[in-house]
Amino acid sequence: MALKGTNQESGRPYNRRIVLESIRLHAPTTRGDIAARVGLTVQTVSTIVRELEEQGFLISAREEPKGRGVPPTTLRINPDGGYAVGVHLTPLGVSAALVNLSGDVVENLHRDAPAPTPGQAFDLIGGLVRELTRLRPGGRMLGVGMALPGPFGVEAMSFVGPTTMDGWQEVPLKERLAEATGLPAFIEADMAAAALGEQIYGVGSDFSEYYYLYFGVGLGGVMVHDGAVLRGAWGNAGEIGHIPVVPDGEPCPCGNRGCLERYLSLEALGRHKGGEAAWAGEIAPIFRNAVTTIENLFDPQTVVIGGLAPTPLLARLAAAAKTLPNSVSARRDRRAPRVTVARGGEQSVLRGAAALAVSGVLSPRFGQMFAAREDGREAPDGKEMAA
Repeated sequence: MALKGTNQESGRPYNRRIVLESIRLHAPTTRGDIAARVGLTVQTVSTIVRELEEQGFLISAREEPKGRGVPPTTLRINPDGGYAVGVHLTPLGVSAALVNLSGDVVENLHRDAPAPTPGQAFDLIGGLVRELTRLRPGGRMLGVGMALPGPFGVEAMSFVGPTTMDGWQEVPLKERLAEATGLPAFIEADMAAAALGEQIYGVGSDFSEYYYLYFGVGLGGVMVHDGAVLRGAWGNAGEIGHIPVVPDGEPCPCGNRGCLERYLSLEALGRHKGGEAAWAGEIAPIFRNAVTTIENLFDPQTVVIGGLAPTPLLARLAAAAKTLPNSVSARRDRRAPRVTVARGGEQSVLRGAAALAVSGVLSPRFGQMFAAREDGREAPDGKEMAA
């Protein structure tokens, strides 16, 4: 992922985020190395580093001299410089994790709650956040990020079917989350949060252009381009699960028939009368065609499959993709398999949700890379979707 700063004065908050990210990825590192890596002057980097050190986000150290001259000061993220809570809301319940500034999960919790109402869900979230933040008394809590199923603001597709929850129409999600937790709040679709978490902490860090295929109760996916998730005009890009793939196939709650997620999702697996192996073998041709379609549309370095599905199931699907049809990705000079299994699982969703809060608080402008904005227009439903 190529991280580049900007020399425009208005880009200073963005540069803070870029410098922090560069240090996180390459620590221990020096001011000169950061400047060369992100395209800023050493003076600009030094000014940002000084501010971040004073605020407790960075730790600096100087090695013992091994020869002539004084070795440069090296920098790394202060893990205890701040914490954020990542929340994942699904039709099955609520998960939450306390994440430190280095991206390490301090603790994660889960509460079963089938199809929770907004009142039930936010009561659970408030309790989980209080329980988690008590683990670091006196620690700086930067905010809370919540990931939940999309799409947002689509009358025929939002809040219908097994992948969503009844009673969530017109709920002011960001405001309710802030009220329940007392923290700065950020909202994102679960598949986008998972892609962000995998990009920062998983196999996504090895690629700059990849597609993240999210297996949840339903099926979604997002293209990550140069480290940023492509969001679409209304923030709903990636609803691949609602592409019709079987003519006159199973009816889908969205109103169409034969949609991909009716065959390829955890909900579809739950409806299958055979075991996991039988299901995987049966849907393998559909999965291979889906991967080929993604490749021809986006030309990714690889398709990363992850989400809530257990790793053995993802590995079984990846094995079924070893013999894929031809596409633009069928190249002799490939350095990665066409399908790669994610490392993070639900941890990627929680870490990605927490990263929303970290980035949103430390560098609000960085969120514009993640949100769908045109001419100053806000993201869907007025929600600020920060990266």
